[in-house]
Amino acid sequence: MIPQLFVESIDLGDGRNITIETGRLAKQADGSVVVRIGKTVILGTVVSSRKASPGIDFLPLTVDYREKFAAAGRFPGGFFKREARPSDSEVLTMRLVDRVLRPLFPDDYHAEVQVMIQLMSFDEDVMPDALAGLAASAALALSDIPFETLISEARVGRVDGKFIINPSRAQLDLSDIDMMIGASMDSIAMVEGEMKEISEAEMLEAIKFAHEHIKNQISAQLRLQAAFGKKETRTYEGEREDEAIYAKVKAASYDKIYAIASQGSSKQERTAAFDEVKEEVKALFTEEELAADGDLVSKYFKKTNKEAVRNVTLDLGTRLDGRKTTEIRPIWCEVDYLPSVHGSALFTRGETQALATATLGTSREANQIDSPSQQGEEKFYLHYNFPPFSTGEARPLRGTSRREVGHGNLAQRALKNMIPADCPYTIRVVSEVLESNGSSSMATVCAGTLSLMDAGIQMIRPVSGIAMGLITDGDRYAVLSDILGDEDHLGDMDFKVTGTSEGITACQMDIKIDGLKYEIMEAALAQAREGRLHILGKLIETLAAPKEDVKAYAPKIITRRIPNAFIGALIGPGGKVIQELQKTTGTTIVINEDPATEEGVIEILGTDPAGIEAVLAKIKSITFKPQMNESYEVKVIKMLDFGAVVEYTAAPGNEVLLHVSELAWERTENVSDVVNMGDVFEVKYLGMDPKTRKEKVSRKALMPRPPREERKE
Repeated sequence: MIPQLFVESIDLGDGRNITIETGRLAKQADGSVVVRIGKTVILGTVVSSRKASPGIDFLPLTVDYREKFAAAGRFPGGFFKREARPSDSEVLTMRLVDRVLRPLFPDDYHAEVQVMIQLMSFDEDVMPDALAGLAASAALALSDIPFETLISEARVGRVDGKFIINPSRAQLDLSDIDMMIGASMDSIAMVEGEMKEISEAEMLEAIKFAHEHIKNQISAQLRLQAAFGKKETRTYEGEREDEAIYAKVKAASYDKIYAIASQGSSKQERTAAFDEVKEEVKALFTEEELAADGDLVSKYFKKTNKEAVRNVTLDLGTRLDGRKTTEIRPIWCEVDYLPSVHGSALFTRGETQALATATLGTSREANQIDSPSQQGEEKFYLHYNFPPFSTGEARPLRGTSRREVGHGNLAQRALKNMIPADCPYTIRVVSEVLESNGSSSMATVCAGTLSLMDAGIQMIRPVSGIAMGLITDGDRYAVLSDILGDEDHLGDMDFKVTGTSEGITACQMDIKIDGLKYEIMEAALAQAREGRLHILGKLIETLAAPKEDVKAYAPKIITRRIPNAFIGALIGPGGKVIQELQKTTGTTIVINEDPATEEGVIEILGTDPAGIEAVLAKIKSITFKPQMNESYEVKVIKMLDFGAVVEYTAAPGNEVLLHVSELAWERTENVSDVVNMGDVFEVKYLGMDPKTRKEKVSRKALMPRPPREERKE
């Protein structure tokens, strides 16, 4: 017997429909749902343990998103032919869903939760990552797992001034906006995306447009939940609470913490002072009390600390390091810091520092993308590294973290649209975070901009970035520019925005409270614009414009196009010609075919201008085609009984036979009577000889024809 299927539909308003269904697949999961649009099928499941593991005081949530190669009718690459570690695009989708879901679980729910989202069938006109949040929330809606409110996510594009919900990749290529928005019925929870220098007002319009569609998606989840039968929320053992201990901790520490937070101090000084207060609080309890309730003492001290620090900002308008809410930390920058790299820059803002390098290469170094939902390459990419020493810690090194992937992607999106379309280089920017106390990703954007300019990349405009924060108690609010790490943790919003003097290029927003008004978001965006323009001014003070050329030891790249018919001659038998040419000139030569123009695109990369010129001369020689009745300078390179082999001086290697009968008007007995080895003279190109079917040139055709009686017969 086939189980009953429950289905709800979501109308996108343009003829497309999303369906969400449950009842047939993965029924042993706490909640499962299938999301469909076109030929795309996504399975979302959620399972949570019934009990929390001992000693866990946080939510162990795992969001996993995977794209199956079978979904696109393809085999995985590599030796094992099996899906393995997640790709960067899968990791980024996991982060998008995690950031919306995580704040919506109860604060005291510590049982392990595993959300798994799988792409089972792929339609090239559908971008599946935009449906992952819907699948996750719908699965939670059908479970008994405690969860505050349902959410969904949607992508917004804009083509020819018109917003599009969940655009196809083809539409996105034409769009000047690519934003993912996550929201509940009442509140925006997450925003991330890239833009082509749009205004703050346009960004807010895009968010509002997406929110209306998200409301429809949540309504469909509620209908599906009602049809399937809403489960009673499971009971769980929450955290221990003791109001007496809380009152004692707060009474002993609040005023002291408030005073420390009001003084304006460095991270190390502040941490030491807070630790001292904590020890004083712990001294109020006996060893037996600490053994029994030490975890509560630490928990309530942390709670009191958060409340006191937030109130300092709301009451006094000052912050932990003494700054005003709109004030940016001191900035200093330096370019060309590393002597042997193609481009480098050091950016320091307060206690945050990033060292960025730019490396230039050919299309051979492009970052290859091979996933079920996307194939292609990136000619500009950025990697972000966050070592433990940057925060004064010693932690296990476990490879590239999801955070590093996410921060690097944000910085890459901030910069990529400012790389000119005609830039011939493949560019890799790497950011090494050396110090971190607030927004190392925005420091990466600034250092990346300067490293590109230092490398001689003619950026359209420089890009700067800033991280904003928000503290509100419902009645009052303070928007914070250039937030510290502590302000990120205790605040109600973390908002990063990058842009040029002309507009926004990327953003990332995480909102931790419900019901944030659009007026506050608008104020935050306006304050962010002032801040990033201030930072942009500091970058321009350091390096006003990109350097005119790449550095002497950096490779220069020259691009040439040749007809496809000449590619074989340039490569040679078994690659002999191109390999010898690279060896003798010290260059790297890359050949790609352009099917649109039926031409070969030749990239020549080298540090020695003479070597590059030698390659260009060889290409010119190979592609040289003399024109009918035109004259050309030639040089004799070989003597024969019946003529001389000559080489075009403008195209070395291009040879043609000058027949003895074409040397002179007079009868020529010996070729050497007229020309000799090494002689240089002009000949006329006569096209193909119909008798020999070979190219024909003539010396005598350029000479005046003497009267018959003067000619030797």
